[in-house]
Amino acid sequence: MRRYAQIIKLRPEDKEEYIRYHADVWPGVLARIEKCNIRNYSIFLHDDLLIAYFEYHGADFDADMKLMAADSETQRWWAIMDPMQIPLPAATKAGVRWLQVPEVFHFDGAPVPKS
Repeated sequence: MRRYAQIIKLRPEDKEEYIRYHADVWPGVLARIEKCNIRNYSIFLHDDLLIAYFEYHGADFDADMKLMAADSETQRWWAIMDPMQIPLPAATKAGVRWLQVPEVFHFDGAPVPKS
């Protein structure tokens, strides 16, 4: 399993609509996310910054992302979501919409007792 975090800006004028859509994500979109081996997927919003977190449980991330991008229901969803978003300059430079950000710390377990 690999953890991913991604960021993109949300157009302030689209905030309520974006939240409304994500309160009732289309079942076909959710099914495709699951088929592409993504689990524990969340999107957070801070001011105009969307922060996505998910865990990938597959063997070939690039192949699964190509399957997702080829899915007609997902394409319809993205056609609605994409105009609400503004890629960050570093994402545009990298040729992507959502900028992947590196993980610098993770703790998954009980606290270690102090000696």
